[in-house]
Amino acid sequence: MARLADYFVLVAFGPHPRGSGEGQGQILQRFPEKDWEDNPFPQGIELFCQPSGWQLCPERNPPTFFVAVLTDINSERHYCACLTFWEPAEPTQEAVCSEDAAGREEEADEGGSGRLSPGTSGPPGQLFAPKTLVLVSRLDHVEVFRNSLGLIYTIHVEGLNVGLETVVGNLLTCIIPLAGGSQRTISLGAGDRQVIQTPLTDSLPISRCSVALLFRQLGITNVLSLFCAALTEHKVLFLSRSYQRLSDACRGLLALLFPLRYSFTYVPILPAQLLEVLSTPTPFIIGVNAAFQAETQELLDVIVADLDGGTVTVPECVHVPPLPEPLQSQTHSVLSMVLDPELELADLAFPPPTTSSSSLKMQDKELRAVFLRLFAQLLQGYRWCLHMVRIHPEPVIRFHKAAFLGQRGLVEDDFLMKVLEGMAFAGFVSERGVPYRPTDLFDELVAHEVARMRADESHPQRVLRHVKELAEQLYKNENPYPAVAMHKVQRPGEASHLRRAPRPFPRLDEGMVQWIVDQATAKMQGAPPAVKAERRTTVPSGPPMTAILERSSGLHGNSARRLEVVRNCISYVFEGKMLEAKKLLPAVLRALKGRAARRCLAQELHLHVQQNRAVLDHQQFDFVVRMMNCCLQDCTSLDEHGIAAALLPLVTAFCRKLSPGVTQFAYSCVQEHVVWSTPQFWEAMFYGDVQTHIRALYLEPAEDRDPSQGWEEPAEEERSALDVASEQRRLWPMLSREKQQELVQKEESTVFSQAIHYANRMSYLLLPLDSSKSRLLRERAGLGDLESASNSLVTSSMAGSVAESYDTESGFEDAETCDVAGAVVRFINRFVDKVCTESGVTSDHLKGLHVMVPDIVQMHIETLEAVHRESKRLPPIQKPKLLRPHLLPGEECVLDGLRVYLLPDGREEGSGGSGGGPAVLPAEGAVFLTTYRVIFTGMPTDPLVGEQVVVRSFPVAALTKEKRISVLTPVEQIPQDGLHLRSCTFQLLKMAFDEEVGSEKAELFRKQLHKLRYPLDIRSTFAFTLGSGHTPGRPPRTTKDKGPSLRTLSRNLVKNAKKTMGRQHVTRKKYSPPSCEHRGQPPEDQEDEISVSEELEPGTLTPTSALKPSDRMTMSSLVERACCRDYQRLGLGTLSSSLSRAKSEPFRISPVNRMYAICRSYPGLLIVPQSVQDNALQRVSRCYRQNRFPVVCWRSGRSKAVLLRSGGLHGKGVVGLFKAQNAPSPGQSQTDSSSLEQEKYLQAVVSSMPRYADTSGRNTLSGFSSVHMGSHVPSPRARVTTLSNPMAASASRRTAPRGKWGSVRASGRSGGLGGDVGSRLAGRDMLGPPQANGAPPDPGFLRPQRAALYIIGDKAQLKGMRPDPLQQWELVSIEVFEARQVKTSFKKLLKACVPGCQAFESGPTSFLRSLEDSEWLTQIHKLLHVSVLVVELLDSGSSVLVSLEDGWDITTQVVSLVQLLSDPFYRTLEGFRLLVEKEWLSFGHRFSHRGAHTLAGQSSGFTPVFLQFLDCVHQVHLQFPMEFEFSPFYLKFLGYHHVSRRFRTFLLDSDYERIEQGLLYEEKGERKGPQACRSVWEYVDRLSKRTPVFYNYMYAPEDTEVLRPYSNVSNLKVWDFYTEETLAQGPPYDWELAQVSPEPPEEERPDGGAPQSRRRVVWPCYDSRPRAQPDAISRLLEELQRLETELGRPPERWKDHWDRVKAAQRLEGRPDGRGTPSSLLVSSVPHHRRSLGVYLQEGPVGSTLSLSLDSDQSSGSTTSGSRQAARRSTSTLYSQFQTAESENRSYEGTLYKKGAFMKPWKARWFVLDKTKHQLRYYDHRMDTECKGVIDLAEVEAVVSGTPTMGAPKTVDEKAFFDVKTTRRVYNFCAQDVPSAQQWVDQIQSCLSDA
Repeated sequence: MARLADYFVLVAFGPHPRGSGEGQGQILQRFPEKDWEDNPFPQGIELFCQPSGWQLCPERNPPTFFVAVLTDINSERHYCACLTFWEPAEPTQEAVCSEDAAGREEEADEGGSGRLSPGTSGPPGQLFAPKTLVLVSRLDHVEVFRNSLGLIYTIHVEGLNVGLETVVGNLLTCIIPLAGGSQRTISLGAGDRQVIQTPLTDSLPISRCSVALLFRQLGITNVLSLFCAALTEHKVLFLSRSYQRLSDACRGLLALLFPLRYSFTYVPILPAQLLEVLSTPTPFIIGVNAAFQAETQELLDVIVADLDGGTVTVPECVHVPPLPEPLQSQTHSVLSMVLDPELELADLAFPPPTTSSSSLKMQDKELRAVFLRLFAQLLQGYRWCLHMVRIHPEPVIRFHKAAFLGQRGLVEDDFLMKVLEGMAFAGFVSERGVPYRPTDLFDELVAHEVARMRADESHPQRVLRHVKELAEQLYKNENPYPAVAMHKVQRPGEASHLRRAPRPFPRLDEGMVQWIVDQATAKMQGAPPAVKAERRTTVPSGPPMTAILERSSGLHGNSARRLEVVRNCISYVFEGKMLEAKKLLPAVLRALKGRAARRCLAQELHLHVQQNRAVLDHQQFDFVVRMMNCCLQDCTSLDEHGIAAALLPLVTAFCRKLSPGVTQFAYSCVQEHVVWSTPQFWEAMFYGDVQTHIRALYLEPAEDRDPSQGWEEPAEEERSALDVASEQRRLWPMLSREKQQELVQKEESTVFSQAIHYANRMSYLLLPLDSSKSRLLRERAGLGDLESASNSLVTSSMAGSVAESYDTESGFEDAETCDVAGAVVRFINRFVDKVCTESGVTSDHLKGLHVMVPDIVQMHIETLEAVHRESKRLPPIQKPKLLRPHLLPGEECVLDGLRVYLLPDGREEGSGGSGGGPAVLPAEGAVFLTTYRVIFTGMPTDPLVGEQVVVRSFPVAALTKEKRISVLTPVEQIPQDGLHLRSCTFQLLKMAFDEEVGSEKAELFRKQLHKLRYPLDIRSTFAFTLGSGHTPGRPPRTTKDKGPSLRTLSRNLVKNAKKTMGRQHVTRKKYSPPSCEHRGQPPEDQEDEISVSEELEPGTLTPTSALKPSDRMTMSSLVERACCRDYQRLGLGTLSSSLSRAKSEPFRISPVNRMYAICRSYPGLLIVPQSVQDNALQRVSRCYRQNRFPVVCWRSGRSKAVLLRSGGLHGKGVVGLFKAQNAPSPGQSQTDSSSLEQEKYLQAVVSSMPRYADTSGRNTLSGFSSVHMGSHVPSPRARVTTLSNPMAASASRRTAPRGKWGSVRASGRSGGLGGDVGSRLAGRDMLGPPQANGAPPDPGFLRPQRAALYIIGDKAQLKGMRPDPLQQWELVSIEVFEARQVKTSFKKLLKACVPGCQAFESGPTSFLRSLEDSEWLTQIHKLLHVSVLVVELLDSGSSVLVSLEDGWDITTQVVSLVQLLSDPFYRTLEGFRLLVEKEWLSFGHRFSHRGAHTLAGQSSGFTPVFLQFLDCVHQVHLQFPMEFEFSPFYLKFLGYHHVSRRFRTFLLDSDYERIEQGLLYEEKGERKGPQACRSVWEYVDRLSKRTPVFYNYMYAPEDTEVLRPYSNVSNLKVWDFYTEETLAQGPPYDWELAQVSPEPPEEERPDGGAPQSRRRVVWPCYDSRPRAQPDAISRLLEELQRLETELGRPPERWKDHWDRVKAAQRLEGRPDGRGTPSSLLVSSVPHHRRSLGVYLQEGPVGSTLSLSLDSDQSSGSTTSGSRQAARRSTSTLYSQFQTAESENRSYEGTLYKKGAFMKPWKARWFVLDKTKHQLRYYDHRMDTECKGVIDLAEVEAVVSGTPTMGAPKTVDEKAFFDVKTTRRVYNFCAQDVPSAQQWVDQIQSCLSDA
């Protein structure tokens, strides 16, 4: 029972003490005047009576009523019902307000208008003051309060004959029951009657209509977001102009939160004076009058709900987590069904008659029922996660949050996580967790109705029915007696407030009221308390919880089969069947990703523990620890699935004996998991164990169960801890005092003993086995932030020593150990404090614990020291044996194997992938560092793969990136240090060091690797140290008597060069200083032996006369160099003593640079024009960068055009050269004279060309055309395309290549060739459409007026320079990429081909995208494009000077490619070697600088200019596979070894440097015995004799063939050198190593009964396919060799066999006249490659045979547009078939045909073929090789023609006729007129047939 009203207060307007315009409330009277003992009077009630402030009003407002809520210090709510009415203000009040009239008008309540309305009574200017009757109560009966205050007001206004004191007295003494559903009628003594109904259950909130109103005002979505905001502790602010609405909205929101109680600030109506409360940091629900909306604007973290506007505003910085799906959407749909039942019927064709919607009160209950269901679904099974920590004297209950989230499957859910962490839920646990208490609707719902709710989810009508049932119960709770008699309460008459009141509200008689109160109190004391006994009962727990949404766990859905595998593996381990267990282990580790398998593991391991101990042998121990680690690695810090909890008893049970008296437990091996350092985990574990022991305390011994299994799976028949607690709470009052004390003491000591037990457990798992590993401890969450000071000390000391030293002399280790101990002690103490305080442990016991903990920790540390010491001595039996790698002769191990794991990178090789095969990575093995390579050898960690050796290696010199990483080891899943090494040979080692490899060893490995990668000097590299039996500087003894050796001469040569350079230091800028060791001595002090200076007379320096006798030998060795051999082959000059002969040549070999004085980076002998004197070259060289002046490097055998190369021009030299006026001005500087020299030099080059040498015609183009051109008219170039995408080919024909890089100006020569070349380079098709795929148009595109010399230069250098139109050379400026762009591009290419980690998006698209981003293929395209254009120019008779950058990078690439395309000699093995030696080595490509070979070049990084050239060659090789003598493997071999530093060939930057190091001329007698090859060419020669690996079987060259490859990016292929790798042997380019480890032959196996098989499995991801499946010819040659050996004959060389086979085939093919199809394989019949374009192409997945069906066409018939392409392809389909002659030859005979541009008439044998619809021509009648085809489908007309120049003289004019096709006009001439007529008729009839 309780009082209906505690206080009645009368509050009136009073003046403000500070004299401001506003007034303040004053309490006139309060009853009773003394506070009740149990309920003091609430302070500050005046503020709440007028929340907007006390103000006078110009008119009398109607009375208002609202209920404010005040919360006292004990969280009790007081309801203040306020009825306010207005009375005329007294003069004193008016005086107060008249002072600030203006302010008053502004601040007047918005209810008042500020002007008197006509209806108001009283004199004008009369003001009215508010007065409020307040009723304060702890009960929430709003209507009763409204009626009671209304009655008092009515008595006053209407003047009823009833004493107000009596009514107030009766009101204060009215006693009503709190709950229980009773009904009470009360009367206040004024003839009134009110019926009060108490709710059935006190715990259910009373909402009346407030929830329904809230939904009407704000809508579903807004209310749901407010609901979530209130639950997740956000600030919620309601705004409205109505105070009653604010109260209702707050009440409604609180009603929705049931069964949780809101425990933060709750102020439904906040007075204006207290608005600063809104800035409080704590959450709140507050209502504020909308008039103060402006004051709430700057609140940044408050959610504002505007009830009048129906909006909810959530600030940007606030995130309100929504309900978890599917609950959010289900709740939303049920709410809409309740609020808008019409919605479901809106679309029906025949809607039912309108059903009566629920009343507002009923709808309110339905809405609440929806939320009640929601909570039942959210919290279902919560009682299974309660821990009973104490039962007596009071229950102490804790909630296991992690287990609840884990079992509900909502660990990731933000909403539920925040709700469970909130204060409201903590209150819910302490209130509802009690096992023995009264129950209510929610308890029933969550225990019994959950299954029904789950079943109803998909049936909306059934859900609605359930909601209505619940709503009925809620309604009945509020209104237990529906048929209640109506209230009878008097009300004032209409507009009574406007009548003038006879008097103000009277002062009541305090004595009379107090007397009534006292009387009632006395009466109450005598009466017995009518308390309805609460019906307590055991709260039902309901069914065990289920996941809120059954999420299929995808890959790790644990099938019974998986659990079976786990069980089998464990049983094998404990039965000692280690081999079986090892096979199953990978499957078990995969299965343990799933929750069920982890639980299963814990249960299975429990079975093998007897008496809390299980001693294992070392292998068993390792297996168990490994599986435990795998289980724990996926545990979060919460351990929501209880896996760590289940394993905790096990890690202290499993152990192994290390030595007598030393036992190692499993906990020392599973410490590296975050869960152990999480305090919440330990608390949950502690409470779970305490519950188990407390339960055991009260159970009969028979019912006892194994306490270690915790609460997880209670058996059906057993009573749960909550049941036991409920029973004990029921019996508690009946026990004697002594018995109660005994039970309390028992429980307390149980908790205390568990606390000691847990202090031990925690020290086990927190103290590391090796205290030096404390950094792992520090990194954990719980311990890391204990004390920043101590930790920072440890951290900085650790970071300071890169290789951690564990020497104990410094005392550092001890200090660190103490720090670890201190951290662990603090962590345990904090835990002990928390749990013991919560569990009610006595303070004495707690003090004892604090004393005990440091001792426990110290004792454990001492035990661990012995364990650590002994565990280090363990023989590592489980580790696989290290496999030693095979080394090259002379290769030595620098660091022996460090045990590592090789981890998979982003490539599919090694992991199966699309190639096929098992995952051979990750592999376990060792990394070795040798003087030459970094090598990994090992075995796959997955035993199912078998005993496959995995090898991955690369040369140390190829290392481009080294990075430390931290990774998980693949088996134990322990974080370990690792290294990430990437090489430019496209290998990647991503390694994790084994734990046995200390950080010092790892650091030593890195340092040694760095030292080997960047040696101080080139002499320290492997190529020099390899096989150096003697000191390189000492000449060998054998040659003493033969005079000075070449080595000595080369020394002299260098010495002299240095002197000469020293002398010229003043006049010329050197490009690089002499090398370090010579820098100290000034060169001027020494005498010259040979002087090459500018003073020499023009004629004196002939090749031999100027040389001293001692230098002749040097000269002869210079002559032996590659350059000279090639120059003589090309006929570019000789070093002959006969001057007369030398003079007749246009060019000569000049020894001017033999001392490397003019240009260090050039070779000693250079080709210069005959007319230029040596002393002029010195001056010319100054105009060019690095003094690299233009020299000839190649001459075309046919057109006699020459190719020159040089460095780019210096800016100042260019000005003098290309000014329009070339006359020297009087004050001309030396610069200008140099420029003039340069101009003369170029003029000399032009003059030296045969065509321009003189005008007599002797050397003109027509003069030597018969000699050079007549015999070989080049056959049209064969196009090789694949049949894959004809549309793409046609599309690329339409769009000519217009790369940004060809943006070349025509340089001002209008109409001249320069315009052509410029626009050609720019991709503009001025002269006719270019061919498909970026190939240039036909050679005939060049017009007659062309320049003699084209200078291809950098656009940046030649900007703004205009050449003189009279000159015979032309500038073509182009934009080229720089070396740094090559470097950047290569880095990206490397990342694309060898990604370091798995790509986000797998599949080919991501690779292609990264490839495109690298722009590597774009650069290849540019190089090929320029080279092909230069080839065109040379082929047409113009010479070309390539003058780009410094002349040693892109210049070299272009010049080499041009020679390769133009000259078939360079496409042989010998020729390619010569090309590389000449253009790359002699002309000074900076291999050491670009390859960063030494420490000095480290900063510049690796720039693969030479590799890019090899890629271009590879692209050409792909398109012309029959033109190259060498195989693609040869290019890869060079690509690998030009960076490997195995050979000396590609070391150093120029011949000068090689001479300086004594490399260039090696003595003949220097080597004794078979020493290692120092030159790559020598190695290739040796290897070629033994194996055809470098030979291309399809080699069938056409001697005159000039190659014009397609250069568009779409035609380029990614070189497989970048993408392929063989894990079986490592890179195949060190041939000796690749041959070492063949598979054991089948015959060697022990004889068994079954027949032996020669089959073997080849895995594309592991084996080398070319080696496993060699091509047919290699196979046959090997077979021959084997058979010869078997017969005892000395095996012949493979080349001899091959040559004999080819010769025999050639003879076979002759008599037939037309080649047989079998000759396709044989290279002796080249025309098959021309017509069919058959070639083998190595694709990324094996060899593919691509057939191109392009027919051979005459040189002019190039396709343009897809229409012709389609036509052509159909007509040429016939060329696949060899058919009888009669079918194919409809008409034939001899005709003369005019060649293409600049070509003569020639007689040919023509065949008209009506079947194939084409006109073919041959050289003569018996010729089998078709020379060209005219497709008749393209013929437009046949007309009579006219003879042109060079036509046969004796033939009649009428015998000429022309055939016009869509591309060009063909000129024909028959032997006489009739045959001409006949040919025309035949062609016409053939056309008409078509």
